[in-house]
Amino acid sequence: MFWPMLAIALGFCGLAVLTVLAARVFVETRRLARQVAEASRRVTRAAEDLERAAAPLAAQSAQTLRKD
Repeated sequence: MFWPMLAIALGFCGLAVLTVLAARVFVETRRLARQVAEASRRVTRAAEDLERAAAPLAAQSAQTLRKD
């Protein structure tokens, strides 16, 4: 009777460990998703800033090329 009870106890402990690890993976995945979303917003903002900064240069280059 000892061995079946030990097997059941070890099985329960194994499931408890897997549950804790799954919860940690879930939390870290959500944190990573938030970081990826923030990085994506920053990249989009930087691309918009670059586009705004490049517009006057493009216009100036076009005028210079038309003069030649």
